[in-house]
Amino acid sequence: MKQQKLGKTGLTVTPLGLGLAALGRPGYINLGHAGDLAHNYDVAAMEAHAHTVLDAAWAAGIRYFDAARSYGRAEQFLSTWLDSRRINPADVTVASKWGYTYTADWQITADAHEVKEHTLPVLRRQTAESTALLGNYLKLYQIHSATLDSGVLENKEVIAELSRLKTTQGLKIGLSLSGAAQAETLRRALGVRLFDGAPLFDAVQATWNLLEPSAGPILAEAKVEGLGIVVKEAVANGRLTPRSQETHIAPLRAAAADLGVTVDALALAAVLAQPWVDVVLSGAARVEHLQANAAALAVPWSDTLAEVLSVLAEPPAVYWQTRSGLAWN
Repeated sequence: MKQQKLGKTGLTVTPLGLGLAALGRPGYINLGHAGDLAHNYDVAAMEAHAHTVLDAAWAAGIRYFDAARSYGRAEQFLSTWLDSRRINPADVTVASKWGYTYTADWQITADAHEVKEHTLPVLRRQTAESTALLGNYLKLYQIHSATLDSGVLENKEVIAELSRLKTTQGLKIGLSLSGAAQAETLRRALGVRLFDGAPLFDAVQATWNLLEPSAGPILAEAKVEGLGIVVKEAVANGRLTPRSQETHIAPLRAAAADLGVTVDALALAAVLAQPWVDVVLSGAARVEHLQANAAALAVPWSDTLAEVLSVLAEPPAVYWQTRSGLAWN
């Protein structure tokens, strides 16, 4: 798999990365997540399973890995894999996120699986936790699901601490986006500056897929500004995979069948075809799904396909309401 630069960060990435949201905790909202883990939630078994998927990712050429403090034990599993495989920090780019605390206590059902708090004490605590586990591997640290209503982009204490992490510890600073107002949040973030007037943010991770492409224009703008662009939820938490039962993705199924590829591979190819994308994350929790995702790199794309599949786009409010209704399993 070819390697390229993540915007102007200087970090080297591969077009396909692996996100660990579904590998680090028993419960998640991906369709069929319980089956992906074979209903075995023993910590040691899940760690071994995560290592197996990480091995497959490495074998496929993936060199970009994304975790978060709220992904259960994802950082821990990633750390033990990196150490046990003796991977050189120079050969891999690891990103993580702060701002949500995992609260499910390794259970499938919980009153709250994660709690959001974009404050200075949480930033300091979680930075220490992330760096203790990932050490020199950690290169990009992101605000997890920054939104306008959280006030994080106006929090002077948080911005000052992120600036310190950037200038004194050498971490690249990013933010991930969520919700129907992704574009507005990113536009606000582009205006956040260091004391010397330089931009604070080096990268952004956003949702873009065939069902929710609304952030495309602002992501293209951010790319021009020099930010690295990482796309998450490219298969919409399973809604754009073979296990989806939704009838309105029939054009995607038909196009995939015509090309002789899987539905998820074509959905990922749509993301990879966007000229502003640096990395698209696979959220696979099984080796066979990861390999199907990786096949997207060889899927031919065309303007005709883009036009045919444009009918899948939903109003952002509808997409995010549907996502919020997905069951933890």
